[in-house]
Amino acid sequence: MITKTYMAKENEVAKKWYVVDAEGLVLGRLASEIARRLRGKHKAIFTPHNDTGDFIIVVNADKVRLTGRKMDQKTYYRHSGFIGGLKEVVAKTLLIRKPTEVLSLAVRGMLPKNSLGRRQLKKLKIYAGGDHPHSAQKPEVLEILR
Repeated sequence: MITKTYMAKENEVAKKWYVVDAEGLVLGRLASEIARRLRGKHKAIFTPHNDTGDFIIVVNADKVRLTGRKMDQKTYYRHSGFIGGLKEVVAKTLLIRKPTEVLSLAVRGMLPKNSLGRRQLKKLKIYAGGDHPHSAQKPEVLEILR
């Protein structure tokens, strides 16, 4: 008797909405749990080549915490594409200028580097303050351990 492995199809998967309060949470631990939920690895029907994950709304992203001396020493790089166009910014400065970008970059690094990963990242909604415009989706509160 041959048993077949169940492969979930994207239109069969029920996608839920969750809201996470990032105030006081450590950046890396929060990002890894968000990436896990976006991919759908917490579900029994996880399929690696399909998007089986849920939508995540993050509020208070500007109050996320970095451990050790990362606030002063962690550097983010980007390149303009021109010669000598390498730009760098420290985590403390980036958290002041673009508070949502720090969490977005952390989660993006934990997702697959292909079209599936880009689609999964679009299900992440990050807001610096405590309000979000997704109350119509009736998101559930997701508790992440500190």
